[in-house]
Amino acid sequence: MKGGALHCRCSKCFAAPPKRRVKKRPRVLTLLSLPEDVLLYILECLPAVDILSMREVHPHLRSLVDTHSSVWARACFQDVWPSPENLKLFERAAECGNFEACVKLGIAYLYNEGLSMSDDGRAEVNGLKASHFFSMTERLNSGADPFVWLFIRPPWSSSGSCCKAVVFDSLKDDCRDVTSQEGGEGALKGSIQYCLAKVLSMFEDEGRKREALGMLESSASNGCLHSSYLLWEMQQKTAISLAKASGHKNQLSHEQRVSNELVSQVFQTSLPINKTSIFTTQKGMNDTMRYILIDWLVEVATMKDFSSLCLHMTVGMVDRYLKLRSVARTKLQLVGIACMVICTRFISKEILTIREAVWLTDNTYKYEDLVRMMGEIISALDGKIRMPTVVDYKDVLSYLIPLDRNTLHLCSYISELSLLYTELSIYSPAQLAASSLLLARILHKQALPWPAQLAESTGFTLERLTPSVVLLHKKCFHDDAPKDYRQVSLTAVKQRFHDELYDQISKEKVMDHGQLCALLGVPYQDAESAVLLPITTDLHSFLCSPSGNKTKRRREDSIQEDRGSFVTTPTAELSNQEEALLGDFLDWSLETSCSGYEGDQESEGEREGD
Repeated sequence: MKGGALHCRCSKCFAAPPKRRVKKRPRVLTLLSLPEDVLLYILECLPAVDILSMREVHPHLRSLVDTHSSVWARACFQDVWPSPENLKLFERAAECGNFEACVKLGIAYLYNEGLSMSDDGRAEVNGLKASHFFSMTERLNSGADPFVWLFIRPPWSSSGSCCKAVVFDSLKDDCRDVTSQEGGEGALKGSIQYCLAKVLSMFEDEGRKREALGMLESSASNGCLHSSYLLWEMQQKTAISLAKASGHKNQLSHEQRVSNELVSQVFQTSLPINKTSIFTTQKGMNDTMRYILIDWLVEVATMKDFSSLCLHMTVGMVDRYLKLRSVARTKLQLVGIACMVICTRFISKEILTIREAVWLTDNTYKYEDLVRMMGEIISALDGKIRMPTVVDYKDVLSYLIPLDRNTLHLCSYISELSLLYTELSIYSPAQLAASSLLLARILHKQALPWPAQLAESTGFTLERLTPSVVLLHKKCFHDDAPKDYRQVSLTAVKQRFHDELYDQISKEKVMDHGQLCALLGVPYQDAESAVLLPITTDLHSFLCSPSGNKTKRRREDSIQEDRGSFVTTPTAELSNQEEALLGDFLDWSLETSCSGYEGDQESEGEREGD
């Protein structure tokens, strides 16, 4: 348009002033603005000490903490032990149903650890309190075998006061007071009676054994399945009878078929336990460090003549704990020996006492360290001590077909070697047991290494087992064993099976890996073994006894050159002459020392300097 003329109001010539928009501030989210159920979930995931701190932040949080018992029932007490300062906190959590608090309070009172009491009437007072919290532990123990009996099992004191006897009598009185046969009270009574029966069955007195049988029958009537199984086992109807029926050739076809199906179901429901996730939880740990730890545990089991089942249970418990809780490098040996103390009590007649376990670490740890670690492990694993192992499945396999003595020993040797390698954990315990037997039969050149009877009963075909057999042979016989900081190969399992008890099976010459692959029709890859992480001085400190730096003679000449672990037990450092001179002293110090409760033959209360 020409000058002086008005512009039109089109969008090109005229634009109305935009409306001013006020930006809304985003809503600030705070902890208090969260929904109550979300806030409760957050509180339940906190450690107990942090819950107390959150309680002081705001009245609303205080109200949630005080009115909801679930907050204390799920509170975490990791690396916290009962003491006079936090006793009220532990007791509050225990009364709200906190399993970890109940376990730690029961152990703390039983061993007088952390909650110091005067000497006058200490056993009676501590025993009654320990009994209360052990009873609560069994009430909360819904997914595991009853286990509190392992803390009060004999030996007991023959004179003087004994806290374990007080706990036993108190639990026995509690069972008399419970009259309900239905619901939770009846189940609790059944579990407590099972624990009492287990304790009584370990005495040599025939009267107590008869009393144990009566308690088992009463426990079974109260709904305890574990008591029912023990009674069934006493009548010679063990679970392995299924395997016997499955392997019997003169059975009716229907019975044999049913037995095969049941055994196959047992093997096929076994699940692998991925142990490689340990190194995700344990940031400063590697495969070689775990190998050294397990190798040392094998040495201890050999020295104390513990069974293969005890060793497998111990290693399984160590791995399960390391997957859940982060452990300092300096406490790995403490975890291992604490698990062995627990497992020997659970399945063995001869136990590893706490004082002796401390002595086996050459006093690297104290009495109270081991007691507290036992509480940490049991609470972290929710009381689940006994889990299926390779040995359990191997025992079933031994009933399916006749096996000669050497093949069984070789199978046991391979099974224990498998404990050392985390790579093998991709296979279930059942498959590892079947693979160990198949490999043993192949190495002994059996004409039919995996007969149809085994394939039908276990559900494992030869083709399915071939990869695990090849890997098992590679790790156990082909790859070089790791070495400690002194560049000495770790061969504790090999030394264990040098014994005449196993017909020196580890001295047998084994076919090489190429021959095995050719026999199984698997392409052989001539690859170098996995490069092991270098052993540095830092690794020396994670599993080392104070005497580890001293130059001493070995007890046995056969072990002198190729002793596997740099963690040596005290008796392994003695020569024959030294052992003869100190034999009487060692026998006295390990067997007849008294405990914290006068006259306790188990020597479990004796502190450093007592």
